[in-house]
Amino acid sequence: MGCAGLLLTGGSSRRLGTDKATLLVRGERLVDRSSRLLGDVCDMVVEVGPGYGEGPSVSETPPGGGPLAALAAGASVLAARGYECAALVLAVDLPSIDAAVLAWLANHPAPATVVPVVDGMPQTLCARYGRDALGAVPARLAAGERSLRALLAAVLVHEAHVDEWGRVASAAAFADVDTPADAARAGIELPG
Repeated sequence: MGCAGLLLTGGSSRRLGTDKATLLVRGERLVDRSSRLLGDVCDMVVEVGPGYGEGPSVSETPPGGGPLAALAAGASVLAARGYECAALVLAVDLPSIDAAVLAWLANHPAPATVVPVVDGMPQTLCARYGRDALGAVPARLAAGERSLRALLAAVLVHEAHVDEWGRVASAAAFADVDTPADAARAGIELPG
């Protein structure tokens, strides 16, 4: 069973003040780095957002509609291309994620959705969503939901704790960049 990748780049970046996808990490834009890493472990990668990268992309409806709408848009592209597999979902603002974490997620033996839990927080934007979860997205959207947590409450989920993901990463790998202070901690210089 293969795995597809959905790279979420459509966030508004209000607190950061600049598009996260275009930030440079060691000379590489986050969108390019994240897409490359997903491509190392996934059969296909689709960017869900404005289309910053060079690969296939789709926008969620409505634009900025939240991660559940983004998952729906990405899943529809995968289905249209004949992919009937799980999907790794990765937010573009995780500059310390590496291929080892993504490979661990892609190859996790649990048949269900796999969500790492770091310091008590489910990492819904760095997780593997099973076929059942992808199929449940339209109903959650129709119910007015916008968050991935609502989806996870409706499907079988394996919560992976540090005893599992700690073999391939530290908690720092899951740190996102939401504010200028986060960017500074990650060694990212903001434009301007």
